[in-house]
Amino acid sequence: MSVYYTLCFLAALAILIAFANQYVVKIQTTIAITAGSMLISALMVLFGKLGWFNLEPLAIRTMESIDFQNFLLKGILGFLLFAGGLGINLKALRSQKWEITILSIVATLLSTFIIGYGFWLIAKMLGWALPLVYCMLFGALISPTDPIAVLAIVKKMKAPPQIAIQIEGESLFNDGVGLVIFATVFAVAFGGVEPTLSSVAGLFLHEALGGILLGALLGLLAHFMISATDDGSLELLLTLCIPTAGFAFANMIGVSGALAMVVTGIMIGNWTRHSGFSEQSQHHLDHFWELMDQFLNALLFLLIGLALVLLDLTWHDWVLLVIAVPLCLAARFISVSLPYLAFRKFRTYNTFSVRILTWGGLRGGLAMAMALALPSGVMMIPNHGTDLREVILVMTYSVVMFSIVVQGMTITPMITAAKKACAQY
Repeated sequence: MSVYYTLCFLAALAILIAFANQYVVKIQTTIAITAGSMLISALMVLFGKLGWFNLEPLAIRTMESIDFQNFLLKGILGFLLFAGGLGINLKALRSQKWEITILSIVATLLSTFIIGYGFWLIAKMLGWALPLVYCMLFGALISPTDPIAVLAIVKKMKAPPQIAIQIEGESLFNDGVGLVIFATVFAVAFGGVEPTLSSVAGLFLHEALGGILLGALLGLLAHFMISATDDGSLELLLTLCIPTAGFAFANMIGVSGALAMVVTGIMIGNWTRHSGFSEQSQHHLDHFWELMDQFLNALLFLLIGLALVLLDLTWHDWVLLVIAVPLCLAARFISVSLPYLAFRKFRTYNTFSVRILTWGGLRGGLAMAMALALPSGVMMIPNHGTDLREVILVMTYSVVMFSIVVQGMTITPMITAAKKACAQY
């Protein structure tokens, strides 16, 4: 069966789970799809062990036929980030510009180092002599929060505006920053780049600033073209060119397509929306991209849950699986808390801000795609014989599943308490 047919059937399965969710458990749709697909994966593995239905090999072949890295990092990520950027209120974003900038860059870098060094120390205690650069790879891929997972939760819960814009803005921008950090560490680990300050800074600035500049140019081009036509269908088709040809072009010239899509989305959503679209076209724009976002989200979160069949867990993996979650949560809390010590000297914030940003810092498909992008067989763990890629993949999966299912389902009381605190304030 072709990859296209496979994705068609998987998309239908995701939508069926979402349909059943509204009558059964009635939880947030992305959480329901992830949990449902993970349950399906676990049952297939269990039935295979019991000899009832031997569907596990078929599931593994199906998942291996999908190149997760290309599908997400070089494919639908552009659509999802552009759609996220369209929904950002630029006026609210400006009011939190310094907080979002610092959280996106400083907090992501700080979290990368904390998790990287933490993983290195844990590996050392387990007797694994791992080079620090490989541990930093895990820190780089797991530190950025996933806007795909975060935005769905925040919009559903209607968090207080000040907290909502911080979460939305940070998740959109640290997604691009995180990809740049990962690409930089990846180049040092596997690309032969010397880990000097100038070379690392050069790679980072080329991808990050290049992506922002390209996004601004794409936004300008799209604005003038959309403003020059009154054909509503053509206006939507022009926006569709941005996460397709625009995203592909960014990847081809080696700049951050993620940052380019966020910048262009914000420009179209806040500038072109009001001057280039009619009132009816604005409605069509929102409806079209909301539908596109929901469809691709459903497919992506189904694939995250089904990725369970790709894991072959040993007892060492279970140890790392348990350790990874508190390590990442601790790093997230520290990396958010420290900037807030400075923020609070200039502005008053909701008392639940740090807690919501920590517990609401969900990880998702982006982290999984980066983990799957690691080459296999490059680094075998000494005295253990396990591929480092498999270890990092297990740790990533545990953090992703915990953040989407557990954190996503339990953040409601925090947001409710934050709303009450705002009302009292």
